[in-house]
Amino acid sequence: MTDLSNYRNIGIFAHVDAGKTTTTERILKLTGKIHKTGEVHDGEATTDFMEQEQERGITIQSAATSCEWDGHRLNIIDTPGHVDFTIEVYRSLKVLDGGVGVFCGSGGVEPQSETNWRYANESEVARVIFVNKLDRMGADFYRVVDQIENVLGARTAVITLPIGTEDDFVGVVDLLEEKAYIWDDSGNPEAFKVEDIPADMVDKAAEWREKLVEIALEQDDEAMEKYFEGEMPDLATLKRCIRKGTIALDFFPTYCGSAFKNKGVQNVLNGVVDFLPDPTQVKPQPEMDLEGNETGEYAIVDPTKPMRALAFKIMDDRFGALTFIRVYSGTLNKGDTVVNTYTGKNERIGRIVEMNADERVELDSATAGDIVAVLGMKNVQTGHTLADAKNPATLEPMVFPDPVISIAVAPKDKSASEKLGVALGKMIAEDPSFRVETDEDSGETILMGMGELHLDIKIDILRRTHGVEVEVGKPQVAYRETITQEIEDTYTHKKQSGGSGQFGRIDFVITPGEPGTGFEFESKVTGGNVPREYWPAVEKGFKNSMDEGVLAGYPCLDFKVTLMDGAFHAVDSSAMAFEIAAKAAYRQSVPKAGPQLIEPVMKVDVFTPDDHVGDVIGDLNRRRGMIKDQQAGPTGVRIKADVPLSEMFGYIGDLRTMTSGRGQFSMEFSHYMPCPKNVAEVVIKEAQERNKAS
Repeated sequence: MTDLSNYRNIGIFAHVDAGKTTTTERILKLTGKIHKTGEVHDGEATTDFMEQEQERGITIQSAATSCEWDGHRLNIIDTPGHVDFTIEVYRSLKVLDGGVGVFCGSGGVEPQSETNWRYANESEVARVIFVNKLDRMGADFYRVVDQIENVLGARTAVITLPIGTEDDFVGVVDLLEEKAYIWDDSGNPEAFKVEDIPADMVDKAAEWREKLVEIALEQDDEAMEKYFEGEMPDLATLKRCIRKGTIALDFFPTYCGSAFKNKGVQNVLNGVVDFLPDPTQVKPQPEMDLEGNETGEYAIVDPTKPMRALAFKIMDDRFGALTFIRVYSGTLNKGDTVVNTYTGKNERIGRIVEMNADERVELDSATAGDIVAVLGMKNVQTGHTLADAKNPATLEPMVFPDPVISIAVAPKDKSASEKLGVALGKMIAEDPSFRVETDEDSGETILMGMGELHLDIKIDILRRTHGVEVEVGKPQVAYRETITQEIEDTYTHKKQSGGSGQFGRIDFVITPGEPGTGFEFESKVTGGNVPREYWPAVEKGFKNSMDEGVLAGYPCLDFKVTLMDGAFHAVDSSAMAFEIAAKAAYRQSVPKAGPQLIEPVMKVDVFTPDDHVGDVIGDLNRRRGMIKDQQAGPTGVRIKADVPLSEMFGYIGDLRTMTSGRGQFSMEFSHYMPCPKNVAEVVIKEAQERNKAS
């Protein structure tokens, strides 16, 4: 039986360009999984195997790989850093037990680091920190540690200190072992010597070790008492305490190095093995019944328990669809039949493979704690639970954000039309934050995603991976509508045309709701004027009408309908009659309730060198931005602002022009706000013209 205490399921996550993929490459080289390291900037990294990743030098989809270190099996997921692909980080964290947060030694805590850190906190994932790129100009380990503490509110337990900085960075001091690891200039990660701490660092190392010991011993009162009486804890006690505090999320062991120069990665791997939890030490997943109610049972990590696995990623490659799953409990064998608790249908396990990026190793079975890929799944999507057919239960599903930007695409010719449908079907299965709709009026296919880069990559995948040439319209903003005034109204639906007719009268109040409350319905009818069995029909009529607002046809959000009174006919009334009455009542009353167009506002985080701050702020103001915060850093200024999405198209080009190519930004959806009158008029006019044309 597998010894789960030797398993580590970890993810590597960070801001764009902090060196996640390079770190993963070095880990694979050190563990003997690959013999030649590929570089991201050469487009040869093992885990960046998509053409789009190799060209752009960024990670787009999370890649899974496995390796061995010090007798432990590591399942590693390299996640993207770009904000448009945050979904990949979120769903990877959902199935991991631990993580390595990588920070750039010169850039420090960057916008996307905060988002990823927040996701990891929400998922309660234990982490070690790796401050990378200490060979870079402007790198400063101590400044980055300070930022991690102050900006992220994360308590660090520093385990290694850098020896030298920038071009003179040669190695690290290990504070636990009180030894120095010095690498030569050959670039070989194994070419290092373990020496005594350099004389000029002895005092500093002693000061930082004292801090580390005190942080660690907070986990053990007895050892702390002995320490205050002058007895130093041994290495085993220190490691045990650090492991306990790391798993409890009390602090985060912090390492430093340069993955690109092969310095300091072994220490991080030792930290992963020593301090991150194995699958049995993580809070077990709560089980739910098929209606989504918690049962009070948990998916205990034990190969003998009933099988529970979560599908967290679908990937289509040249061999067919691969479903990545994390097995939480039980054992999964080749040829088993399991039930997909979301669809209620059985699925047969064809082949089980262990992934090394895009290469695979066939397996006969997978047990609790494993992350593997399965071939031949028919109807499984991200977030679905696979369970023992005789003893089914559902694991907590994943929640994905709504898209904020859309573009229209049309196939260039008839032959591309069929291929487009098939390709989009595969792409939706792979990426739950990507949606596709067909505009019924114009017949156009609308692609919706998390940002410009997200959709840009999707078009690229359509063209290259699936060979579908499409014409692309300009990006569209996901506007919404809402109401601003309460209105009391009545509507009677009456239809007599021989035989049984239709009759339903409703008296109702429509009230604006708080932002984000969605649609609410309440009935205050007494005395049976509208029988109780017709209330759901009234609710359904209003709810179904929300999809089309009265101003420009955008969905209407956040209002409450209260049914006050009404009338019915013993013969002619039916649920259908009351539903029709509610739909007509919506069209009659909402135009009188002060309808208003609202637009998505993005949380924008811009980094700019000091000498361009004025230009950047002036430009954000011109884009109707509200500046929220400014933070001066050693290499520039971070500006946080709320800006309407409609003003942000093409921003990266303008920012680079303003800052001589040195500025960067990230943005994510924040909330909806009312559109200014002049903007709303233009949007409504365009919508009316579109409707006329169709």
